[in-house]
Formats: sequence, structure tokens, C-alpha cells
Amino acid sequence: MKTSMLMIAAAALVFGMSGSAMAAGDVEAGKAKAKACGGCHGANGEGKGKNPPLAGMATADFTKAMQDYSSGARDNKTMVRTAKKLSDDDVANLAAYYASLK
Repeated sequence: MKTSMLMIAAAALVFGMSGSAMAAGDVEAGKAKAKACGGCHGANGEGKGKNPPLAGMATADFTKAMQDYSSGARDNKTMVRTAKKLSDDDVANLAAYYASLK
């Protein structure tokens, strides 16, 4: 019984790690996609006016924010509309790009 539980736990760990690796974004693709964000968040994600900085944001935080906008859990008309247009790959790429900035 202990052996089967250990094997299940090991399999879950392996599958979880492979899912995380697959979720890693492409910084260059994110940089290209981020041009659309520059008008509100600054050309380098530095923040602009009342719009927060994105540069240096942790990938998990960026991804969660975009998921929340897309689902309507966070309310901002512009961001809700923007987030709904992004694929999971787009979000991962943008997250990787903004995390790479200082």
C-alpha cells in the first residue's frame, strides 16, 4: 500500500513539473506582444500614469492577474477586454518578458 501511494506521489510530481516547464514563456515573443501594452503601461513596462508597472513582475503574479481579468474577477474594462483576447501562450510569453525586465 505504501509503495503504491509513493508511486502515485512520484507520478504527480513528475507530471506537475512537466506542466510547469511547458508553461514557461518565450521572452522574445512576449516582447513583440508587449508593444500593445506600452501605450498604457510604458514602452518598457515601467508604468504610466495610473497604470501600474509590469517590469519585474513575477510570472505567477502576472498570469494570475490576467486570468482574473479574463474571468471578470478583476474589474477594469480595458484589461478585461484585452485579457480575453490573449491565448494561454500569449500570457505565458508576456509574463516571461515582463519578469525579465528590471
